[in-house]
Amino acid sequence: MGALQNRHLIGLEHTPAEDIQKLIDTGFTFREVLERPIKKVPSLTGINVVNLFFENSTRTRISFELAEKRLSADVTNFSASSSSVAKGEGLKDTIQNIHAMKMDCVVMRHPVPGSCLQLSRFVDAVVVNAGDGTHEHPTQALLDMMSIQEKFGKIKGLNIAIVGDICHSRVALSNIHGLIKMGASVTLCGPPHLIPVGIEDLGVEVNHNIDEVIEWADALNILRIQRERMGIGIIPSVREYRDFFGITEERLRNHKKEIVIMHPGPMNRGVEIDSSIADGDQAIILDQVLNGVAVRMSILYLLLAQEEEGGH
Repeated sequence: MGALQNRHLIGLEHTPAEDIQKLIDTGFTFREVLERPIKKVPSLTGINVVNLFFENSTRTRISFELAEKRLSADVTNFSASSSSVAKGEGLKDTIQNIHAMKMDCVVMRHPVPGSCLQLSRFVDAVVVNAGDGTHEHPTQALLDMMSIQEKFGKIKGLNIAIVGDICHSRVALSNIHGLIKMGASVTLCGPPHLIPVGIEDLGVEVNHNIDEVIEWADALNILRIQRERMGIGIIPSVREYRDFFGITEERLRNHKKEIVIMHPGPMNRGVEIDSSIADGDQAIILDQVLNGVAVRMSILYLLLAQEEEGGH
């Protein structure tokens, strides 16, 4: 199988469209593996992968771990809460430890934007970004795009809306880069102070009227409202947010149209999305979870199998 153009997966901003498509297509191959009685392949036997999480994460870490084990890689988990790691020194220590452990691949989540790029400059291992601060979360965007392609048979020409707190969302930024490259139209919707100034330069539209956006969109990707930010006045009350931007049963009923509902999780049910919508027929949220394992298998396979063929 042909190699990817980049040695690492740091973000989708610098990932070519053909590589994005290859990652998605290979993800579908691994989806078939996950449907089998024995869900394991020997593709990465003898490869050492470390999961390095400086921020709490349950879903992403478990998804990566599952993907690594399904590919028969040897897995080491390392987690350090960001509070116990002095940011600059912590990363330097980590880099030295990885060198000493002779790891082939590092999957890293870190609170500081750009930390994965920094890591890739100092280690011999392949680096996969599992989220770096508010910068990017490329594997989440890839599983979102895989789920969109699975549902519609294509990405090009679709209207995709991303709804919620865009300012603090690495998921939004990776989705914007990926969807635009793959030929979708993207509109962002949320409170004005939660949409970054000048983000239209990335090729997206901004619309603060959720009802207009629902009329326009083929799919809504609904971001978690980070309730911890409500206390510092960034987001108004839960009720106010829900009234203006919540995806409620009543709001969707008024539009009388088929629309696909997505959410990267974890969800605040009753805030940005109603339970009945999240669990309803239009939602593909559980497909996203399964595709998350498949696309992460694809990423690890395409990055690490090419390492084996080409040598370090």
